[in-house]
Amino acid sequence: MRNAAERDRFERLMLPHLDAAFGLARCLLRNDALAEDAVQEAYLRAYRYFDRMRGADGRPWLLKIVRNACYELLERERLPGTAEHFDEDVHSSAAAGAVLVLPLNPEAAAIARADADLVRACMARLPHEFREVLRLREVDGCSYKEIAAVVAVPIGTVMSRLARARRMLQSVIGQRVRGKQTGT
Repeated sequence: MRNAAERDRFERLMLPHLDAAFGLARCLLRNDALAEDAVQEAYLRAYRYFDRMRGADGRPWLLKIVRNACYELLERERLPGTAEHFDEDVHSSAAAGAVLVLPLNPEAAAIARADADLVRACMARLPHEFREVLRLREVDGCSYKEIAAVVAVPIGTVMSRLARARRMLQSVIGQRVRGKQTGT
């Protein structure tokens, strides 16, 4: 049993990252209930091995535990659709359109929600290794070094995956937008 000071330190360093942990788990598992299970398991492990964490920023350490918990859960559950293939021939064209900055009003908020939903749906179509680095960088704001620590790859690989993930996402969004414009 940990003493009160250790519990307080754990809560102070780990609880602020709960949303990022759940977001990563949901991104990897594509299922809210399973993501909750993975995050709960990850926090239990983090608490159990908290004395092994080094440094003052626990986010990369925690997200790596979350990632490992997700992959272990996927192995146990053998979820369908976890091994996607991205067809570059199908998704090779660039996305059209520019980013508009709109004033905040109900209509602008509705458009922003629709745009966010479109991006989330398109991200879900990316292979997991690209989806996860994109999520960690663009949503969670992790540095390249933190992402490298979380996914256990060199920083150069992180940079390469991010560049490729962004191109893939741009292509998928472009296809989706063009499909909606033509009614297909």
